[in-house]
Amino acid sequence: MPSSIRTDEPVGIAERILVLRGQRVLLDVDLAELYGVPTSRLNQQVRRNRKRFPADFIFQATNQELANLMLQFATSSWGGTRKPPVAFTEQGAIMAATVLNSPRAVEMSVYVVRAFVKLREVLASNTELARKLEALEKSVATLDTRTRKQFEEFYSAIRALMAPAK
Repeated sequence: MPSSIRTDEPVGIAERILVLRGQRVLLDVDLAELYGVPTSRLNQQVRRNRKRFPADFIFQATNQELANLMLQFATSSWGGTRKPPVAFTEQGAIMAATVLNSPRAVEMSVYVVRAFVKLREVLASNTELARKLEALEKSVATLDTRTRKQFEEFYSAIRALMAPAK
């Protein structure tokens, strides 16, 4: 996330939000660290309170998703474990704070919510910018060839800046 965007959060929450299966999620290892508990404790509390975590709150990453994550980050950040992590959606991350019921989990859940909200705002602003850019492209279609070429280069540069980091 660009440094100009403030989320009033401890460093790193927004950067830990990943996209898996088209959903923005936090992995169990990252959420446990944020909430100040071992990953095993977090997952134990989830198992003990399974009814509080429907499929749209959490899901187990597949082995293929784990492999993709490990390639993406060039190393395992899961302390040597090779078991696919549990992915928590925004709702699942908040529910985890309630089942952990520790002061740190409650405090950090506020920052987690803010990070997810800020990410939605950034994505929405990019969507609006893309819509406006498309309208501008259509309006300059009647310009001469040289000017259209300059605008196309300009549009390509803006789209490159709008593309999510890989």
